[in-house]
Amino acid sequence: MSSIYREITPLTQNDCFTIFSRVKQGFDFPLHNHEEFELNFISNAAGTKRIVGDHVEVIDDLDLVLVGSNLPHGWFTHECRSDKIYEITLQFHRDLFDEKFLRRNQLNFIRSLLERASKGISFSRETKEAFQPRLEQLTQKSGFDSVLELISILHDLSTSRNMRTLSNSTFTTDQINYHSRRIEKAFEYMQTYYNKDVSLADVSKVVSMPEVSFSRFIKKCTGKTFIDSLNEIRLGHASRMLIDTTDTISEVSYKCGFNNLSYFNRIFKKKNGCTPSEFRQNYSGVRVFI
Repeated sequence: MSSIYREITPLTQNDCFTIFSRVKQGFDFPLHNHEEFELNFISNAAGTKRIVGDHVEVIDDLDLVLVGSNLPHGWFTHECRSDKIYEITLQFHRDLFDEKFLRRNQLNFIRSLLERASKGISFSRETKEAFQPRLEQLTQKSGFDSVLELISILHDLSTSRNMRTLSNSTFTTDQINYHSRRIEKAFEYMQTYYNKDVSLADVSKVVSMPEVSFSRFIKKCTGKTFIDSLNEIRLGHASRMLIDTTDTISEVSYKCGFNNLSYFNRIFKKKNGCTPSEFRQNYSGVRVFI
């Protein structure tokens, strides 16, 4: 698992989803995972190698895959000769739909789809062709209508024919437990003051715990240290700023709470598999946040 990069997507807790479209010449993003669900459509990319969990496959000219939370995945140029690959990527929070909401009778199919996505789902040729214009239109929508369309797309995908489960095992390392009011308060504080000088002492005081005890507590609950958790929040905001603004890399670094540019560049590359400059260039297409 050491070769799998942990992607910090630019979605914030105030967003429902993001959809991104672009034309590219090849695939250069490493094998990676992230907490968000991802629906990825690709055309004109025959010969590309796709990896989802432990499943490896060379795709034809169309590809449509739903990837679950924390499932490693990636597309690689391999034998693809096209220099005009078209890609639409839709990402949404894993908790966008409440578990109780999904257990309503009318949502049964979507719930089953999202559960099955933990191993990755590839859709039929017929489904790929039918959903391409809907995804293209979704990149032009905004507001409440776009959320309704997302639900509609997921429902229609869930009832589509001849879908395939890809990975034999889930390959996820999702053992995080956030069911703690103290952890919630800690993350709320870090989300609010991520651009300030936030210390372990500050957050420990917020949750009324000694520093040593809180340090052990957050590691046990999230699987990450305090500084790793804070950095992931900051990196998420940095990713968003790299896409949404023309601020320099240095300005993004300081606005997101990193007081050392070389440190920011180093941990950004470690987490995302590319430098901030490469990330900005990689996302130079059209992206919409809903």
